[in-house]
Amino acid sequence: MAIAAVAALLPLHLGCSDAAPRRPASSLRTHPRKGGIRGRRRNPPCAANSLHPSGNPRAHHHDPAPKAPGGGDVGGGRGLNGGATAKPDHTPPSQRRRAPRDVEEEAWGLLRESVVSYCGSPVGTIAACDPNDASPLNYDQVFIRDFVPSGIAFLLKGEHEIVRNFILHTLQLQSWEKTIDCHSPGQGLMPASFKVRVIPLDGGDDGATEEVLDPDFGEAAIGRVAPVDSGLWWIILLRAYGKCSGDLSFHERVDVQTGIKLILKLCLADGFDMFPTLLVTDGSCMMDRRMGIHGHPLEIQALFYSALLSAREMLTPEDGSADLIRALNSRLMALSFHIREYYWLEKRKLNEIYRYKTEEYSYDAVNKFNIYPDQIPPWLVEWIPPKGGYFIGNLQPAHMDFRFFSLGNLWSIVSSLATSDQSHAILDLVEAKWSDLVAEMPMKICYPALEDQEWKFITGSDPKNTPWSYHNGGSWPTLLWQLTVACIKMNRPEIAARAVEVAESCISTDKWPEYYDTKRGRFIGKQARLFQTWSIAGFLVAKLLLENPEKSRILWNNEDEEILNALSLMTGPASPKRKRGRKTYIV
Repeated sequence: MAIAAVAALLPLHLGCSDAAPRRPASSLRTHPRKGGIRGRRRNPPCAANSLHPSGNPRAHHHDPAPKAPGGGDVGGGRGLNGGATAKPDHTPPSQRRRAPRDVEEEAWGLLRESVVSYCGSPVGTIAACDPNDASPLNYDQVFIRDFVPSGIAFLLKGEHEIVRNFILHTLQLQSWEKTIDCHSPGQGLMPASFKVRVIPLDGGDDGATEEVLDPDFGEAAIGRVAPVDSGLWWIILLRAYGKCSGDLSFHERVDVQTGIKLILKLCLADGFDMFPTLLVTDGSCMMDRRMGIHGHPLEIQALFYSALLSAREMLTPEDGSADLIRALNSRLMALSFHIREYYWLEKRKLNEIYRYKTEEYSYDAVNKFNIYPDQIPPWLVEWIPPKGGYFIGNLQPAHMDFRFFSLGNLWSIVSSLATSDQSHAILDLVEAKWSDLVAEMPMKICYPALEDQEWKFITGSDPKNTPWSYHNGGSWPTLLWQLTVACIKMNRPEIAARAVEVAESCISTDKWPEYYDTKRGRFIGKQARLFQTWSIAGFLVAKLLLENPEKSRILWNNEDEEILNALSLMTGPASPKRKRGRKTYIV
């Protein structure tokens, strides 16, 4: 069946009947604005949108009495959002330290409070659940990238239903009509987020209401940027669900297969670009504001590589998939060579760039991207350690972004985009530069921060991305889980354990902030939301994986032997492709 034809049938496969108790077809209606699915119900509205007993409208439950690990009610003996209600503690905050088990129990209570339901079933977790936040903006929505650590935490606890429902409902949203200023992006685009709304039933006079899934594909986001990483994270989570639940037939469903193919077709579409890396705009990933990452940012390339490998595992062999799989394999080969060869930086490579000749017009040019040595920033000359290395943040003609981006480097390890030697070198650098990248709260989203004129020109004088804050060198606790997976994969869990211990000492007392400010991550971010769900989930996933390292295999990709052999031939000293630039994968 053609992809377009199958996509048109997606709502029939994925209405409330798949993720909730079966309803008659007449109870599903089209959303007037986006063509979405409505689930009819009568008052009172479901738990996801009714007021929490505390009066907090943003405390969402899929269970009216969520249980903390150990069997006790979260509500019994605990305050709003899981905070303890025992006798007041007059110890100064700087001297308080919660017992590790208490911190974990509180985290589980908070994570369960953030769960959102649709048609009676859990479908995700909201971004933040701070009862004192009078203006939540879009933090009361379910973000695809934010839900990934929450989903992994639930999978590791054996609670698979919420992840399955999330996958199916976001898959349903993928096929909806989406238009921004009369332009419609590709059909495979996944939303950045969605919200469950309860609205009065049209023409109803008996108090009946209906639930509506209302997605945001970027048309309401700051900057109006489409989320390139959403579809990539969706594929990664889909694979993790199959491996953890054992339901390997789930990804063989026609609608799931169609969703995978739509994402791949969108990512593998031909364009003007000469490189195998994905070309994206600023703000299209975790750094969703202007931060000078437009072009070919490492984070997107690492997720892209991981999604390609994961999709190849899950695609069912059929006549219609042959061309797609061929294109996928070709892109994997080219992408791995390109990133390993041209993004990698260590002291020896930096010295080579320092001595580059420019304006080389030939197929055999050494300086293929015409990088000017004067681009090397002074901080890097002193910062690069004698042992260790990393992938630079971006590469374009005449431009290298030498900043260290944590998520891109960590996921390069997880996905095997980095070689084994490069993976160890990245972790060597993390250890060597611990005071810069971890310090008092793991982990810097990027290093160093943009300052002075560079900050003004690159961010547009963004008041939220001031130096050492938010995306501009802020410290993000959610990165703990990616660090943990990378360390376990390379058999160096002690690095992650050390970082978790740093976070555990204060993150609960600080009320689980979204991010931390200052060069050492000493202060809670000036605009950071508290009780941030992916800070909570990232901490829990890190703890669970350190206790059961084998479970991290649901997330990492093994080195592909065919790619490894091909790259060995390509990069060998006798390789004709090494000698003839005309045949390399970048031109």
